[in-house]
Amino acid sequence: MASPTSTNPAHAHFESFLQAQLCQDVLSSFQGLCEALGLEPGGGLPQYHKIKAQLNYWSAKSLWAKLDKRAGQPVYQQGRACTNTKCLVVGAGPCGLRAAVELALLGARVVLVEKRTKFSRHNVLHLWPFTIHDLRALGAKKFYGRFCTGTLDHISIRQLQLLLLKVALLLGVEIHWGVTFTGLQPPPKKGSGWRAQLQPSPPAQLANYEFDVLISAAGGKFVPEGFTVREMRGKLAIGITVNFVNGRTVEETQVPEISGVARIYNQSFFQSLLKATGIDLENIVYYKDDTHYFVMTAKKQCLLRLGVLRQDWPEIDRLLGSANVVPEALQRFVRAAADFATHGKLGKLEFARDAHGRPDISAFDFTSMMRAESSARVQEKHGARLLLGLVGDCLVEPFWPLGTGVARGFLAAFDAAWMVKRWAEGAGPLEVLAERESLYQLLSQTSPENMHRNVAQYGLDPATRYPTLNLRAVTPTQVRDLYDVAAKEPVRRNSDKIDGGNPAMGSQELLRWCQEQTAGYPGVHVTDLSSSWADGQALCALLQRLRPGLLEPSELQGLGALEATAWALKMAEHELGITPMLSAKAVVAGSDPLGLIAYLSHFHSTFKNMPHNPGPASQGFPGTPSAVLFLGKLQRTLQRTRAQENGEDTGGKKLRLEVEAKTPSTEEPPVPESGVPPTPPSQHQEAGAGDLCALCGEHLYILERFCADGRFFHRSCFRCHTCEAMLRLGGYGQHPGDGHFYCLQHLPQTGPKEDGTDPCPESQDVPTPDENSMPLGPSTSVVPQEETSPVPNPSQPTRRLIRLSSPERQRLSSLNLTPDPELEPPPKPPRSCSALAIQALEGSFVGWGMPVQSSQGIVAMEEEQEQSASSSEEEEEAEETVTLDSDTEEGLLTLAKNSGTMSKYPTWRRTLLRHAREEEMKRFCKAQAVQRRLNEIETALGELEAEGMKVELALRSQSRPPERHKALGLEQLLQLVQKKNSLLAEEAELMLTVKELNLQEEQWQLDQELRSYMNQEGALKTPADRQAEDQLLKKLIDVVNQRDELIRFQEERRLSELPLEPGAQG
Repeated sequence: MASPTSTNPAHAHFESFLQAQLCQDVLSSFQGLCEALGLEPGGGLPQYHKIKAQLNYWSAKSLWAKLDKRAGQPVYQQGRACTNTKCLVVGAGPCGLRAAVELALLGARVVLVEKRTKFSRHNVLHLWPFTIHDLRALGAKKFYGRFCTGTLDHISIRQLQLLLLKVALLLGVEIHWGVTFTGLQPPPKKGSGWRAQLQPSPPAQLANYEFDVLISAAGGKFVPEGFTVREMRGKLAIGITVNFVNGRTVEETQVPEISGVARIYNQSFFQSLLKATGIDLENIVYYKDDTHYFVMTAKKQCLLRLGVLRQDWPEIDRLLGSANVVPEALQRFVRAAADFATHGKLGKLEFARDAHGRPDISAFDFTSMMRAESSARVQEKHGARLLLGLVGDCLVEPFWPLGTGVARGFLAAFDAAWMVKRWAEGAGPLEVLAERESLYQLLSQTSPENMHRNVAQYGLDPATRYPTLNLRAVTPTQVRDLYDVAAKEPVRRNSDKIDGGNPAMGSQELLRWCQEQTAGYPGVHVTDLSSSWADGQALCALLQRLRPGLLEPSELQGLGALEATAWALKMAEHELGITPMLSAKAVVAGSDPLGLIAYLSHFHSTFKNMPHNPGPASQGFPGTPSAVLFLGKLQRTLQRTRAQENGEDTGGKKLRLEVEAKTPSTEEPPVPESGVPPTPPSQHQEAGAGDLCALCGEHLYILERFCADGRFFHRSCFRCHTCEAMLRLGGYGQHPGDGHFYCLQHLPQTGPKEDGTDPCPESQDVPTPDENSMPLGPSTSVVPQEETSPVPNPSQPTRRLIRLSSPERQRLSSLNLTPDPELEPPPKPPRSCSALAIQALEGSFVGWGMPVQSSQGIVAMEEEQEQSASSSEEEEEAEETVTLDSDTEEGLLTLAKNSGTMSKYPTWRRTLLRHAREEEMKRFCKAQAVQRRLNEIETALGELEAEGMKVELALRSQSRPPERHKALGLEQLLQLVQKKNSLLAEEAELMLTVKELNLQEEQWQLDQELRSYMNQEGALKTPADRQAEDQLLKKLIDVVNQRDELIRFQEERRLSELPLEPGAQG
């Protein structure tokens, strides 16, 4: 074995190569290594074997072992799978380099061109477990010793590019820097091949390079000609990234990272940030790597108010252009946000520098994201075929808060390399393209949870990565348009054809369906979609058909048309989840026939597949329970509870969530007592309903109507009275006193005054951060007062009425009541990795802190640790100091002592923290995915409203339009209504997820507060302490009740979607 002080020049060059931290240093040291060994760089996989054979150096042996293990996988066929294939890779980003490495391992000749000459992006990428294992298997820790030590699961783009560049060079990839790919040069004649158009003028060898595979990884702004790109739009979203210098001091290493905190489930943190600094964010992430990296989503109005943006321009490019951004104000903005998020513990924040020597800050727009319609194409001319594939951002632009970019980018690189292998094996072009598109369909659905759990088995073969793999999901005939042969007739894509999945519904079809549903009911004769519904009898018959037993015919006797119609509209909303689109007065008067047709079409689209059985013979509620219905029940329960707390009489029977009920859909409708007619909605609910917005007074078109509390609004007008946030079903409440609507964060407290109510930060003087008024941490931040107001009659808490699910019982039974040694600084911070470690610990072991009855949790953690770290010496590197709170540390130590395996404690601790970090990131990604889709739905609804307004105006503009034109207009309007209802149903599903996240966060916060009170000695508790404890307990019980209802609703829906067993229908 050679000495570390060897004088062999090749050894010195190799050490320089390993340690190089700049792109040019990597290239020069590798050039020196090749010259010392008498080799030419870029010689393909044979070059690697020559370097390995000649460089008999102790420092290189562990790296050779890893690369040999990877190259020895059967799929590569000892580097002979693609020996006759010549590839051009465009772009030296992480995905382009990863694809080049796989192609080199297959034995292909790989040439890579990159327009830049240095790696300068400090931004940090989140890594999935399989990407960590994959990079370790390529020798990542040999090139970057700090790679994912301990619980770290991220790496800067620059470091990732450097280590992949080193691997690519060793495997013989030929790399050209400062060369821009501008297009393809088709073969001029038979017998010649495809070449690249490059700038500036490349060397003759590169200019004459003919290839049969092109892999584009040049980023989202460059997609080769021939590919179709689809835009996915949401509402305006402004992201800001910033990198601060990491001095690696002890104080800096002890500052916990923030894997992600989002407004959607932790509004209090962001409201406190707004009050203390004037900064209004949607989310924030903080990672430590080469730099302190922060990324956040800021609101435009906040940036304008704080002077970061000079003017409000409608064009995004102009809004975020350098001429409209004030650099000094942006620097103050990010400093204040970072300082607040880390409680001032990072000290003086010094900006890292970008490639141009400027502070490394950027504001970018991710309102729209691009996604290629296909991942591959084949072009053929003069008999020469070219296979084109996309990877990285030019395939799918990632939504950065999800942390999926590099993981899905690597998966796409593997899939593209597998495609090249199939191409080299002689598979037909259509077969290769069909397989690649089948894999592409899986890409957007992938997550660490739905892929194979054993990351050590991942390889180039898709079957090693995707559990549910169908390589024939797309057939060769479906990809004929992706095979482009010169002079070939163009083939129309299936996706370009008019969607026939949901055939258009006309008014005659709707009329026939209504007649079928109301047939057999006395006194009901539906002959049209206007006057036949004026007396309310037909609408009540339709409800009775769809929900038998809801309303007895005898109860309709003596009711006027207005009362019967109002009652039917109310029951349809409360019991079927179908919200009104017009008022009872409009139905009776027949003044809005288009609105009535649109309303009835909602019944048709929801229940059209229900088997026809005239009369009230059907039993039970048909179909799957609706998220709209469940959220509506929650909404009315909240209103009724608050009204009762305020001493108001809600009238009728209570519409409340019964904890003892079997299902949430068994909510009792407000059926009147015997002999008492139903009470129609109050007059204020009917005033101007359906025609004018109850807030702005402007006209409401059919697709614009949003109904709440019996009144109609524009969706754009229906906002929180305090903060003006968009209000969605299940996410707002109405104050009984002033009648205004509020988001749940700003809904004023009723009943006994509670000091904990936060006034809206927007209504106060919002501070503007400057260089001399930076928040210094928890001790100087503005804090809301603790809730200490008494709760009336708390002596008998209703604990015995709670019906807990098994997970709830386990979590509550394992609550640790030991107080934290340090007072937790308000406002409540984002859930820390330490806090989530407690949950991970509770979920991994039975009875922690006591003798362990089962060793399954221990074995599972040991097995996982063995998979995640193949060599123990790699974990001996110095790692960031990550602290657990004393409760968790004590519990883990007790567990290790009782099981007699103290030697395993460090491994368990590290694995526990990694579990916690993964859970934190998973939760953040889930929230951000929901938020993004909600924004996209909001944008889509706005487009539908604009289109619907045009159609409605056309239908109403002519007093007697031709029947054909009228039928086409109605058909188009009903299509738009159906699309709107579909989007609203999806929005309700997402709001259920939001509700679940909010309840989880609220329960955790209440747990923390309640522990501090319950752990106090009884003699030391003041009356205010006891009252506050009772109040917290009452709130905790309410949250557990709501979570239990949500769980049972989801279970009921799951069971309702299962196919019935034979004979079960009887």
